[in-house]
Amino acid sequence: MKNKKRAIWAAVFATTLAGFSQTASAQDDGIRIEEITVTAAKREQSIYEVPIAVSAFDGAKLAEQGIVNIYDIGKFVPNLNITEFSAGHTSSTNPFIRGIGLQDHLITTDPGVSVYVDGVYLGRQVGQNWNLSNIERIEVLRGPQGTLYGRNSIGGAINIITKTPGADPGAKVSFEYGSRDRLNGDFYGDAQVGEAMAVSFSGGFKNRGGIGDFVNLPNAGVGVGENQETYGRLAFRFELSEDASLTFAADASDGRGGLRPYTTFIDELPNGAVYGAGYRNSDVSSDPYDNNTGQASQAIVSNKASGVAVTLDWDVTDTINSKFIASTRQSDYKAGLDDDSFADDFLSFPEIGDADQTSFEFQVNGTYDDWDFVSGLYYFEEQGSNNQDPTVFLTFPGTFFLSQDVTSLAMFGSVGYNVNDQFRVSGGLRYTEDKKDALVNVGNGLYDDSIDFDEISWDLSANYTFDNGMNIYGTIQSGYQSGQYPARPFCLFGDADGPANDNDCFQPSNNITAINYEFGIKGQPFDGFQMSAAVFTTEYSDLPYQVSTTSGGGFNTVNLIVDQTSTGFEWENTLFITDNFLFQASLGYIDVDVDQIGTVKPVAPLTPELTFSFSPEIHFPLSNGAEIVFRADYSYRDEMYGEPSSDPGRMTAIDSRDLVNFDLSFRSADETWTAAFYGRNATDERYDNARLNTGDYLLAILSNDASEFGVRFVKEF
Repeated sequence: MKNKKRAIWAAVFATTLAGFSQTASAQDDGIRIEEITVTAAKREQSIYEVPIAVSAFDGAKLAEQGIVNIYDIGKFVPNLNITEFSAGHTSSTNPFIRGIGLQDHLITTDPGVSVYVDGVYLGRQVGQNWNLSNIERIEVLRGPQGTLYGRNSIGGAINIITKTPGADPGAKVSFEYGSRDRLNGDFYGDAQVGEAMAVSFSGGFKNRGGIGDFVNLPNAGVGVGENQETYGRLAFRFELSEDASLTFAADASDGRGGLRPYTTFIDELPNGAVYGAGYRNSDVSSDPYDNNTGQASQAIVSNKASGVAVTLDWDVTDTINSKFIASTRQSDYKAGLDDDSFADDFLSFPEIGDADQTSFEFQVNGTYDDWDFVSGLYYFEEQGSNNQDPTVFLTFPGTFFLSQDVTSLAMFGSVGYNVNDQFRVSGGLRYTEDKKDALVNVGNGLYDDSIDFDEISWDLSANYTFDNGMNIYGTIQSGYQSGQYPARPFCLFGDADGPANDNDCFQPSNNITAINYEFGIKGQPFDGFQMSAAVFTTEYSDLPYQVSTTSGGGFNTVNLIVDQTSTGFEWENTLFITDNFLFQASLGYIDVDVDQIGTVKPVAPLTPELTFSFSPEIHFPLSNGAEIVFRADYSYRDEMYGEPSSDPGRMTAIDSRDLVNFDLSFRSADETWTAAFYGRNATDERYDNARLNTGDYLLAILSNDASEFGVRFVKEF
């Protein structure tokens, strides 16, 4: 552990020297890499000036990189791993940043990485796999963001920023057709309506065929992993005065598809109940991407989501700005898993879920001489439930039902001071109060509980800008997440004490806290070369890992409470080798040390030690002003574990994976249309998203990311 930390510090020191040494290189007259403006600190700043590790993606270039949803972002950010496995659904996403994420999807488990769309927090990710057709920018903030982003950002935050109505009048139509029945189409339009109003509309559909068949369900109507979705978003922006604007946005999506690919291993656990009942691996499909289930009700998955957001932006004075964001969102889904993977109904969990949320945020931001500040009040409310009826599991009969209501209140503030033109210091505080009311039915009665949480989060940072524009920073951040109830307290089933004594195993964990120490450097040492590097150590206390076993008469998921220290290094760069040859790369290394619990030494689940990517892009100008562009993207995620145990006997190790995308585009001379041939996962790498050993069977959730080749056409008006 100490040797690894020394190596990381040596690497960042060498990177710093390399960055400065290259300032002596010859400067080019033209600027080939423009500084990106981000809102990571809830105010507009150059990405170089933000004292945290931030990755930014230009919405106009996502398709060229093979990014068609949030899941694909996880292939190109250091120390970010995004999995898809919740409830067997094809539209779920589970981000893990620096070893922190969410292993489950049930309403009582909170994500460790928050996702925001235009400042609105998305409480749930199942059924809200945000489409990327109207995106201005995506920001990935790494490390705890407790001061400005609140309670569920102990690992980091993902900001999705859509295009502002009126910012770029015109229209764009895109179309994709490819293998695996790929058929995508979308439209984006932006128009000024009179002097005081602008309107934008985006809408479209996505279709991708299955990766396998439901062998015993010839009339299922869907393939394994099939996904179809339609979506739309309408936004209005009203200029109320020279100093105030009101933006109204409404969106909706409707998805349907087939249960995601997975398989079950039985023979590997000869002492398990499934093996003991006479079933064998031969009862499961020989092709793991086919499925032998006999339960037609679980073959089809669906999801719906909709929301409305209103944003009032008012420049109170030349130096003071206020913003009010109000939003309401609804989502529901139907999914589940037939865990046994064979025709008999031995282990099955049909599931429907829903979540409704309302949020309000009021901000006052401003500057005064060498001072600047961000402040605000925040309110969030969520009601949600998950219902499994009928659950078929060994001796457990009937319904499993879980619901939770959450109310969260917070106030926050951050102040920065420019000591001089080059040196800046800042600090912030956030106070949060959370209340959770949870209810569960495990077949023999209703159990309920209610609890309040509160916490103060804070951060301190300093950054210095050198004459060449390079920025060096140091920061200490804290993060907070309220305690969590067990996701599946089947330990209550058959409890002789009954609901009147429901505190024996339906208890929430304590507050989860994090402190992150980070040092980094970023900027452009010379024109044509942009880089960022960071080294960090993050200490987590009372962190819950979800551990599932087949005890207590059912699928019992409990919180294993651990203390964890994560130490790592991150690097990103963009380099123009020539005016027409661009090279981008990212590298992440993380060492996670989890305190031993008795004789058990847990590991961080779904956390690869090494992540990296590289992307060459070559432009071939043509004599008529058009150009051909070839881009390739390679991403690597190291081996990891599907659950918090590295015991080889549990067989939950997940192999490393190498993924390759490419894009060959022709761009017209007037830049109004593009035609492209693309390949995604061109080598057809098949890999696991997750693995789970319940003690009675081994469950492997497989990727839905098979190779795909096709054509794309984009026309701008």
